[in-house]
Amino acid sequence: MFFERPEAGRRAVLLHVNFKGPAPGEALDTVEECADLALTAGVDITETLSATRIAPHPRFFIGEGKLREIEACLQASDSDLLLVNNELSAGQQRNLEQALHCRVMTRTELILHIFADRARTYEGKLQVELAQLKHAQTRLVRGWTHLDRQKGGIGLRGAGETQLEMDQRMLGERVKTLQKKLVGVARRRGQGRKRRRRDRVRVVSLVGYTNAGKSTIFNALTAASVVAEDQLFATLDPTMRQLPIPGIGEVVLTDTVGFISHLPHSLVEAFKATLEEVANADLLLHVVDASAPDVEARIRTVNEVLEEIGASDLPTIMLYNKIDALPVGAEAQFDVGNTSMPVSARTGQGLDALLEAVASRLGVTAPTEVLLPPEAGRTRAWLYRLGAVLSERVQEDGSLALMVRADQDLLSRLAMQPKVLLQGRGRDPRIPALPGDLP
Repeated sequence: MFFERPEAGRRAVLLHVNFKGPAPGEALDTVEECADLALTAGVDITETLSATRIAPHPRFFIGEGKLREIEACLQASDSDLLLVNNELSAGQQRNLEQALHCRVMTRTELILHIFADRARTYEGKLQVELAQLKHAQTRLVRGWTHLDRQKGGIGLRGAGETQLEMDQRMLGERVKTLQKKLVGVARRRGQGRKRRRRDRVRVVSLVGYTNAGKSTIFNALTAASVVAEDQLFATLDPTMRQLPIPGIGEVVLTDTVGFISHLPHSLVEAFKATLEEVANADLLLHVVDASAPDVEARIRTVNEVLEEIGASDLPTIMLYNKIDALPVGAEAQFDVGNTSMPVSARTGQGLDALLEAVASRLGVTAPTEVLLPPEAGRTRAWLYRLGAVLSERVQEDGSLALMVRADQDLLSRLAMQPKVLLQGRGRDPRIPALPGDLP
């Protein structure tokens, strides 16, 4: 379907072209990140070249002098791939490949390749294929060298379709098929969210820059075995597990795909069904690699994606992870109570405080005294199971005085029960008891 392209190998020259003049450190960070992406994809970077231009060359993206330098570098390093840390038009990409006689791959294509390699679930594969096809649709125009018309129908007469028109139609039909399938995925996810809301189950989502340590935190909190590697996009398919929170009980913790600077818009669109889980969460845990040299830039990138998916206004706790890699005492700058805190997923430091912060942000109030009648043993056991009981004492008449720390929803459910008294409030006679609401 695509125009003929040279075979791609595993040895690459990395090219970064700077146009707008960011800070030197910012340019260096994005180049190092692209090199990390290449490592994740199994590509060996043999040489890194940079260039500065006012505007892209209309034909080759770079000047002819730099083109000759790249050609010499490819030959000297025995490389067969040029990795460009920028976006190219289809024509520029084709012209570079013809001039250099090697495969040319952009940053977006590299990310799409990694996603395609990492997708494991049916849903993930659908989303990746949709992103790839949407990207391919943008490469059809001016990317083709065989635009001769196909022969017509009966009798082989008529102008027929051009190759470009036929490929556009084929891609369009496949995109529509995938979008229909993903509508079904979104519908099933929506049904799951409705069930959780009906059952009063809270959802907490881990978000953050790729390789910030989200999966390691997820495993540490839930005793799960999600793949956690020191690689970009180690997690692609979303995972959910139950997490016990004192005073609330079980909440659903979700581990999501990491974000990255210059994340292709086609990926955000294709992963909309998955990212809706983030947008509908009750609380976000924004995981930040505290040891990264560009912490603020990474936070901005994640916030931009959250705004794009409609999750920028959700309650958030900033988790500055990997503090074990910082100098002693440096973690104090990140400790701002329930809105920002230092943690180490590797050593477990700060994770107990994190659970307390999650409980507080989900509405767990100050301790409340609850008086239970002697026959309310099942309610007592239920409160202990939720981790809501701080202390207990038996009254002279056999009733139980419990000091309970819980959210307003749980306290309201307690107040509905006959003969249950809460500190400062009795049972509201306007609210009928819900049979079966408590064990």
